[in-house]
Amino acid sequence: MAIDMSQFHQTFFEESLEGLADMEAELLRLEKAAMDNGQDTVMADPEILNTIFRAAHSIKGGSSTFGFTEVAGFSHVLESRLDALREGRSLPKRRVIGLLLLSVDCLRSLIIAARTGKEVDKNAIDAVREQIEKLESEDTAARVSPQAPGHARSSNTTHWRIVFQPNQRLFHTGNDPLRILRELANLGGLKTTVDISALPSWEQADPEKCYLTWSAELVGTLTRETISEVFSWVADECRLEITPQPMPVPTLPQRAITEIVTSMDTHAGTLRVSVPKVDALINMVGELVITQSMLSQVSANFTLESLPKLFAGLSQLERNTRELQESVMRIRMLPLSFAFNRLPRLVHDMSQKLEKKVELIMHGEQTEIDKTVIDRLIDPLLHLVRNCLDHGIESAPERVAAGKSETGVIELKAYQKGGNVMIEIRDDGRGLRYDRIYAKAVARGLISADTKLSSDEIAEMIFVPGFSTAEAISDISGRGVGMDVVRSNITSLGGTVDVTSSDGKGTRFTVRLPLTLAIVDGLSVQVGDHIYILPLVSIIESIRLTNDQVNRPAGGVEVFPLRQEYVRLIRLHELFRIKPRSTDLCQGTVVVVEVDDKKVGLYVDDLLGQQQVVIKNLEAHYRRVEGISAATILGDGTVAMILDVSGLIRMSQIPAARGFTEPGNNSVTPVLGLHERPGIVQHPMRG
Repeated sequence: MAIDMSQFHQTFFEESLEGLADMEAELLRLEKAAMDNGQDTVMADPEILNTIFRAAHSIKGGSSTFGFTEVAGFSHVLESRLDALREGRSLPKRRVIGLLLLSVDCLRSLIIAARTGKEVDKNAIDAVREQIEKLESEDTAARVSPQAPGHARSSNTTHWRIVFQPNQRLFHTGNDPLRILRELANLGGLKTTVDISALPSWEQADPEKCYLTWSAELVGTLTRETISEVFSWVADECRLEITPQPMPVPTLPQRAITEIVTSMDTHAGTLRVSVPKVDALINMVGELVITQSMLSQVSANFTLESLPKLFAGLSQLERNTRELQESVMRIRMLPLSFAFNRLPRLVHDMSQKLEKKVELIMHGEQTEIDKTVIDRLIDPLLHLVRNCLDHGIESAPERVAAGKSETGVIELKAYQKGGNVMIEIRDDGRGLRYDRIYAKAVARGLISADTKLSSDEIAEMIFVPGFSTAEAISDISGRGVGMDVVRSNITSLGGTVDVTSSDGKGTRFTVRLPLTLAIVDGLSVQVGDHIYILPLVSIIESIRLTNDQVNRPAGGVEVFPLRQEYVRLIRLHELFRIKPRSTDLCQGTVVVVEVDDKKVGLYVDDLLGQQQVVIKNLEAHYRRVEGISAATILGDGTVAMILDVSGLIRMSQIPAARGFTEPGNNSVTPVLGLHERPGIVQHPMRG
């Protein structure tokens, strides 16, 4: 019976792309070692070369097995080049490493094309393949015809520039320049241009004189002596320049950097789980089966004397369910390295394109976070790092003039803080140009020219949609899309992003993200007839206040004292325009919350208790609402809104959002249609 090989294709694609990512990482290590030593050639660790070779060999074998001939053909050429490096027949020069990196891009394009059915630029891939094959022929020529040290460069050169300017009386000696050029073309690939600037007018031209000068580019594994021999008959009758040129490394046309980086998603739609996590899950299922068996036995022979066993079984069921839930959540947790590992290539390509020297340092990439968060975090990270490269890091001459190292530094740092994951992206560049940001904001009419803003308020302008201070539009920046997308994407994850900057010292972006988007520990609070969920990670404490403890200074904002500081009071019933049980502070509770180093007190009618709730995306089922991050379904089937503390603080700072009800007026309108009958929203969220 024939085996359907297509069932293994997805596994092959995932493993191949994973192998390419490993190859790319090791090649970048080799290039960095060469740059750090200031050398063109680096003595590579044999294990690094073996790792790269094994990945290429596996891709070649798999693609041949499954009939992906184009992938197999290209990987065979690449494997031959890697084998020469591994066995010492060739040295890992920086130009060779750059070509191998480009080969990884070609292989990745071919594999993605095989998986998706999309077309690839075969001309560009053939050009890269040709360069790899020429590297092999260079090594062969160098081994067969060893030269003295002074001629080593000539023997290995494959790209020559030739300037041939005959004397005007060349024709008198019986020589023909065109015949010489035809002989030159027999040595390799020849491209010529002619300079006619010395050609006189028709009336003054002498047909027996040569007025032309030829410039030629000759490609081939040739020595200077071989080329000079072509011109031996006219050596004394011309000006001849033969200079070796570095062979330009081909590039894939219109290859967007972000497209290459985002295509490195080797686990799209799949999730690899370690064996210990699966074992723990199986053990918990076993415990659940035992508990279910015990409860079935109690229910089959139930009497009043069985109540203690029933309660004990229910308690055990609750404990097992909680542990099972935690085991399942751990399965979804992946290290941030899945997102961070895409960035070295981005920095490598962009720094070369911008002609800047940049070093990327990463810390805490083993910090774990929900896979869903990682998938949606990649684009914001790309934007932030690209912003640091383009706007933050200065060019080498600027850095030296400012007394800095010519190599800029971009640092990524991840760590867990409470129920959140913090990611810091820092550069040591010029910092935000507050004067340019302010001037641009005035020019766009965002603020008036006499508006006084703090540095933090000016920095917030970069998150305005369409805002950009770039002087020229390029494929990297200047179109005003980027930072607003970053904030929008991170906010949609229930996170926040802040920016701080120091003139001449650099900029730091701080991203705060929840560990998971599936379940949250929350505190149920009641406001009027409605129940809301406050995330526990934002709560500091709950207190009781009296009316005389609250002050209303100029500006109309209520504040209360809390251990050496004053904290703003936000009445949720005013913010959401709902009727409270009481407006008397003595009758309710103030929950002190903190986010982004900002503390506020939320006045609610009552605290109902702590519980874990399953997050339901409100935007997918209804629409986005300021101050609400998501929704959940309670045990009685009603819908409760999960509060977004950052959004509540922003809402309270808008004058129109406060004071919806006049004192003594109990006529209150529900906010934004949030409080329709629960059944209207409840049904679609159960899906």
